[in-house]
Formats: sequence, C-alpha cells, structure tokens
Amino acid sequence: MKRPVRVVYFDHVASLSGAEISLLRLLDALGDRVDATVLLGEDGPLVEALSLVGATVAVVPIPQRTRELRRDVAGARPGWRAVTDTARYTAAVASHLRVLRPDLVHTNSLKAAVYGLAAGRLTRTPVVWHVRDRIAEDYLPAPAVRAVRASARVGPSAVITNSRATLATLPGARRARVVPNAVPSPAELASPPDGPVRSVGVIGRLAPWKGQHVFLRAFARAFPEPSSTRAALIGGALFGEDDYERELQHLASSLGIEHRTDFLGHLDDPSQARARLDVVVHCSTIPEPFGQVVVEAMATGVPVVAAAAGGPAEVITDGRDGLLAPPGDPAALAACLVRLADDLPLRQRLVTAGQRRALDFAPERAAAGVLACYDEVLRR
Repeated sequence: MKRPVRVVYFDHVASLSGAEISLLRLLDALGDRVDATVLLGEDGPLVEALSLVGATVAVVPIPQRTRELRRDVAGARPGWRAVTDTARYTAAVASHLRVLRPDLVHTNSLKAAVYGLAAGRLTRTPVVWHVRDRIAEDYLPAPAVRAVRASARVGPSAVITNSRATLATLPGARRARVVPNAVPSPAELASPPDGPVRSVGVIGRLAPWKGQHVFLRAFARAFPEPSSTRAALIGGALFGEDDYERELQHLASSLGIEHRTDFLGHLDDPSQARARLDVVVHCSTIPEPFGQVVVEAMATGVPVVAAAAGGPAEVITDGRDGLLAPPGDPAALAACLVRLADDLPLRQRLVTAGQRRALDFAPERAAAGVLACYDEVLRR
C-alpha cells in the first residue's frame, strides 16, 4: 500500500475566496491519501477551515506591500525593497520546506506560484502550479503575462489549470492538465420551480470586471416598473474597490430600481441567500477562468444565465442546462431573463439538467485528477 503523499500546499492569502474554498474542498476529498500541510501568507478565516478538514496549517507572514500588490501593476520593474522582500520571504518558505521535507509543493495562487517555485528550487522539491487565473492581457499586464507563460514552460514540475480556457492561456506549459474546481454534489435533487421569478441575483465580489453594472442595466430592462421582482448583489467590495460599490448604488438609483435592489455584502456562506434566488446571473465582462458560482448555483437547483466566454461556456450547454449571453451586453442578458420569467417549463428543465451537470464537478473527480498529477511528477 502506498504511503500518503507528503504535500505542502501554499497560498498567499487566508480569506475564504473562490480559490481558497476550492482548495478546502480538494483537501477534504483527498482525505488520508495525502499528508497535507498548508503554508499561508497571512492569518485569517481559512486557517480554522483548513484545520477542520484535517490539514496542518502554518502561517508564514508575507510582507504587506507584497500581499496587497494589485494585479494591474504586476510585472512592473521591481524596486530594491520588493527584491529584498521577495528574497527574504522565499528564504522563509524554503526554511519551512527543509523542516517539512515534502514530496512536492502545490501552489494555489499566482503569488504563491512565484515564491513556491523559487523555494522549491532552493530545496530541490518538485513544484506543482495550480493556476486558477487566465494568464492573458485582459487580466494581467503584458510583462506579467510573458513572465508567467515563460516560467510555466520550464519552472514547475507540472501545471494544473481549472479549465480549458485557462490552459489555453499557458501554451507549452509543462505536464499540463485540466482539473476543474471541486463543487460538492447536492445531497438530493431540488424540486423544480413552480412559481414566478421573484428574485434574480449575482454572487461574487463587487468589481468592475465581474459586471454587476451590466446586471443592473439588464435587470431594469427585463423587469421594469411596476414589477415586484427583486435584484440581489451578494458580495462585498474588496481590494480597494469601494468606489465601484458606490457607483453601483448610484446606478440602481438612476435606473429607478434602488427600492428593489438588495446589496447584501460579503457572506462567508452565501448558500442560503443563493437558494432563495429564482435565477443566478454570471455576467463577467472578461472571460472567467472557471466560474465556480455557476456550478454551485446549478448544484443547488437554481437556473443560471452566464457570460458566454471562458470557463462558464465550458460548463453550460446553452438551452440545455443553462443560458448563455454575450459578455457585457445588457440587452442580450435582459432577453435571457425575460425568457426565463416567461417560460416556467424551461426553468424546470434547466434546474433538472443543471443539477445533473454539476455532478461532473464532484470533489472526488478533482481529487482523482490531482492525484494523477502527483503520480506523474513523482513516478510513484
């Protein structure tokens, strides 16, 4: 019998964001097949959550100015302080690896990939990159795109991506494979809807590229006064994007829907709020790497309208298990919402087929894909 693979998982944040939630689900599914230690660049809610799934957790604080570096300035020429911070932090991570002596390192974010690869080189430890972001110029600055793509070809021992859309942005990546994010399967199938569309919502942090402004314009067009249908925005403004939240509130007022729009803020567990929605909308204006909220809504039994690009376009077959609309097009999105509101049998079919489709993303499948990657790297 093979012993468990000793893996150090590395992430630069400790918030319960999409990538971190996916890591939690993956570790829970891997169970005793891995001996997992998680290194985090900060303390936060993820620490306790990881402990609950049996992982050992160590916090190696990352310099604040590095942790808060926005992706829109990534790839710029670093100053001497940034170089010094990087060297010191890499040395700290390498020190932990020398003590832990893992079989491999599994990085869970782009920043972690940079530090993890350097620390792996120092300790001669194989490194697996788990890339959950599209490495493209509509998401990252051109210098960062070139640097990450070049590193992916020769640096890590293997690269895992969360979708074919993400993989396509890493041409020539070493030992690359697609392992979609893990989404728990429903305990039982939801009952098909039997009433009108009363609530339509978007789930995700408030950010311009997430397209909540597109949603509000589409909602106002699809459900004009005197409709009683409500709009819900589930998610808070992170990373200094409070101005965008204020813009959205002003937009709702200018559209005359402020009294029917609920800004629910960040919810650690949005499952109850999601279950109360009659339709979930995904409306990112640039291609989403995977679209975890799309699969989660499908698994819950809520019909989905998603942007026809990136990961969601791989998840949804238009008209079968969800609807797709061109990104950034309020009129097209509104047409989909009207179609769902007017066609109860269609919503019922989408719920049934959507839950079946969500089974393809069960955590056990993600665990199998990751273990296959480990075996290939370690030749076990």
